[in-house]
Amino acid sequence: MRDDADTGAVRTAGDGAVLRITLDRPARRNSLSHRMIDELIAILTRAATDDALRVIHLTGAGSDFCSGADWASTNSADRKPRPGNLVRRVPLQANRVVELVATIQLPVVCTVRGWAVGLGANLALAADFTVAATDANFWEPFVDRGFSPDSGSTWLLPRLAGVARAKRMLMLGEKVTGAEAADWGLIHHAAPPDEIDAAAEELVARLATGPTVAIGLAKAAIGHSALATLPQSMAHELASLELSCRTDDFKEGLAAFRARRAPRFQGR
Repeated sequence: MRDDADTGAVRTAGDGAVLRITLDRPARRNSLSHRMIDELIAILTRAATDDALRVIHLTGAGSDFCSGADWASTNSADRKPRPGNLVRRVPLQANRVVELVATIQLPVVCTVRGWAVGLGANLALAADFTVAATDANFWEPFVDRGFSPDSGSTWLLPRLAGVARAKRMLMLGEKVTGAEAADWGLIHHAAPPDEIDAAAEELVARLATGPTVAIGLAKAAIGHSALATLPQSMAHELASLELSCRTDDFKEGLAAFRARRAPRFQGR
């Protein structure tokens, strides 16, 4: 799916069990127009019910991952938004796309080079595994622009990096390099720029051949635990275990264990 450079586009490529999604607006550092956000939501929604898929890989075209929502082109400098505009619009756009990345029962791998800003940073933080260049930059510039954080940043950052570091990014607007983000636990891994593609592809390949149902249930259980007690989490685990034990991959895992060989999971 391509469009003119003014609104950008979200490109998809099917690669067997892998859905590759590219934010394609390099002239604007892949800032997300309303149209791009709507496209990304539609793509992720379809992916959630595609039984052939086993992993999603999210990247940005060019030298940056995503510089956030395109506020410059979607807000007029001489006209205030009508009251309640943000309350109506954001839950269905920025918030929805972050929620989909975080909760879809497919593992999401994100590759970050260059800038990951605002909504772009939060998409990377919501992914299950983010591989970033050591010199990439994660930035939550909300207060620098005079407004409060959104798109899940106040939930994601404290849980990933702790309250003190979240305040540094969200209240002081501090930029964090890819190397620092990995050290803080914000992302899965940081590597030199010429190594991140190989590192991400290794992850994608591993997840694409894994027990997809069990991986999805594990992701859902981790998400559930953020707002649950220990007994509630263990009850959720048991329900997930009941489901995963009914899959063909569970049977294959046991057979491989008995035969002392590597399992050949089919994602079912």
